[in-house]
Amino acid sequence: MLSIDGSYGEGGGQILRTAIALSVLTKKPVEITNIRARRPNPGIKPQHHAAVTIIKNLCSGKTEGLDLGSSHIRFYPKDIKGGEHRFDIGTAGSITLVLQACILASLKTTKPVTIKIIGGTDVKWAPSWDYFTNIFLPLIKKMGVKTDTQLIRRGYYPQGGGEAILKIYPTKEIFPLHLKEKQIFKQVNGIIHLSKLPDHIGKRMKHAAIKTLLKKNIETHIHVEKTTDAFSEGTGITLWSQSSQTTIGSTMLGEKGVPAEKIGEEAATQLIKEIESGATIDIYAADQIIPYMVLAREKGESSCIVRKLTDHTKTNIWLLQQFFDTKIKTIKQKNNTTQLIIK
Repeated sequence: MLSIDGSYGEGGGQILRTAIALSVLTKKPVEITNIRARRPNPGIKPQHHAAVTIIKNLCSGKTEGLDLGSSHIRFYPKDIKGGEHRFDIGTAGSITLVLQACILASLKTTKPVTIKIIGGTDVKWAPSWDYFTNIFLPLIKKMGVKTDTQLIRRGYYPQGGGEAILKIYPTKEIFPLHLKEKQIFKQVNGIIHLSKLPDHIGKRMKHAAIKTLLKKNIETHIHVEKTTDAFSEGTGITLWSQSSQTTIGSTMLGEKGVPAEKIGEEAATQLIKEIESGATIDIYAADQIIPYMVLAREKGESSCIVRKLTDHTKTNIWLLQQFFDTKIKTIKQKNNTTQLIIK
């Protein structure tokens, strides 16, 4: 049984979710200790419990110690079952973080897997639904992973209640990512979502984002989507830009007391930093894409450029090396970006 120290590096729920997904993918039972040991409230929280339970149910696996507050679990994987599955996270826990783990766990499925899930679509400390569908999924599609999505309803903190469907198709092979050359990004697209809030908030956020990007002569198209059926109020913005080879993005969630203009400006500023740095994968996508780059190594070397290595990315590099015999090089560039090479 493979032993994983859940307190390593960033030491959050990411280690737990990714380790369980990789356990299913590699058929290696895992023991995870010190779960979230460095957090103010350590141990398994409801959203982490839901993620492990969902993957366990997808593959009919077994667990030991899977309890709220637990700092130590064992997981025994089986094969992912095709067909339709329905899960309710039970809180405003992130739908996108759970689905990312489900995709990774399901890469060797022989039949399509359809997951209908209820929870939070746009919540703190997680990719927004629009980031998931417009940045992350296109990147793994380029590598050979095919999915379909449908957003039924947005879900915000505290009530959640968002609904989405993800269909994961069998993946025949995963292709390397060749992104070591600087890309040209000419246009930015975006979505602002708004629930139970005045229309002017969306308009002000949109105006601030466009104004910030225009200073860099970047053409921008942002759509404001007003949601009428969400259970809680909420707002946020996701921006992205495509080159011929890749997609980079940024996302910001609205907060009480923070002006809409600041949210829009900050989202635009973050994306400008990514573009001007010469990055080919943004700092949010890097840790999410590395597992696929490792899996593609049999087909050849993968490479990309990131503006900086986040703690999440460093932690995922370490975790992947616990499961796979792989070389992951990080080479600092002259402009302080980092080139990732996996072979």
